[in-house]
Amino acid sequence: MSVFSQAEFDDHEQVVFCSDKASGLKAIIAVHNTNCGPAVGGCRFWNYASDEEALVDVLRLSKGMTYKNALAGLNFGGGKAVIIGDPKLLKSDELFRAFGHALNNMNGTYYSAEDVNITTGDIMIAHQVTDYVVGLEGKSGNPAPFTALGTYLGIKAAVKHRLGKDDLAGVKLSIQGLGSVGMYLCERLHKDGAKLFVTDINQDSIDKAVNEYAATAVALDEIYALDVDVYVPCALGATINDETIPQLRAKVVAGCANNQLKEPRHGDKLTELDILYAPDYVINAGGIINIFFEQDEDGYSADKATAKVGEIYQTLTEIFERSKADNMPTYKVADIMAQEIIANGGK
Repeated sequence: MSVFSQAEFDDHEQVVFCSDKASGLKAIIAVHNTNCGPAVGGCRFWNYASDEEALVDVLRLSKGMTYKNALAGLNFGGGKAVIIGDPKLLKSDELFRAFGHALNNMNGTYYSAEDVNITTGDIMIAHQVTDYVVGLEGKSGNPAPFTALGTYLGIKAAVKHRLGKDDLAGVKLSIQGLGSVGMYLCERLHKDGAKLFVTDINQDSIDKAVNEYAATAVALDEIYALDVDVYVPCALGATINDETIPQLRAKVVAGCANNQLKEPRHGDKLTELDILYAPDYVINAGGIINIFFEQDEDGYSADKATAKVGEIYQTLTEIFERSKADNMPTYKVADIMAQEIIANGGK
């Protein structure tokens, strides 16, 4: 399995392969860039089809964290970790302590938080043996409500720019993925009078959205072709691809999933079709912004975190306006803005 020749490698500073036979830990930690500070990003626990698939995922995710932290105005670099295997079978206190020891070996270049299939409780187990974890219980805690808040504000910014509406009443949204963030997002959108169409692999989550937020359930493969205003990807990445783009009838793509574009050219295609894309690492930055305030010298403040998350609306508005003025896809505008910040060490 080659690392340096991977298209996603992008001059990563470190890629570390970790294992612990006793606990079954198999993990990859990728540090993309530390110009703006130590790398910070979540750890994902996923039953990847191959080690190479895990490597590609962690490389893409860690680069996204570099850009996310830069555009959010945080003095963090970008990194990510993945644990390979079925979390339903492998999760144990031993495994997370082994992961904590692996973090110690990074000597502070990377701090981990939770991501898919990992909870704050799991992170607290790792914290028994390492200080290189964030998003801790009793501090910033669960980042999902803040990620949902930022995504909600980003949707409002996109709807304002593309549809000319100041509110979401009557706006139709198709939401793919009803995990913790997706469900919090449904709650906010429902309160605003939006009409929701949802899908998920978990029937209990679908039932909750239908019963509590008046959502309409659709099949997994039906979510793309719905006649809606906004497609909201909140599951795994790469759902904007050659197969799905021709099906899209939405005028906006704005959701909390990471790496929504399978390839950069898919962002170009959305622009050609006059579909406004909210760059994923901008709109979904609420969780890492909340975590950032754990380091505040006055102690963690949810109010400060909430105010900072509110800046996502203006950041996206600036991206949309520059995209229109420069006739450039939004993802390219966001990348250029992030690269300028990273090159200047966060300034």
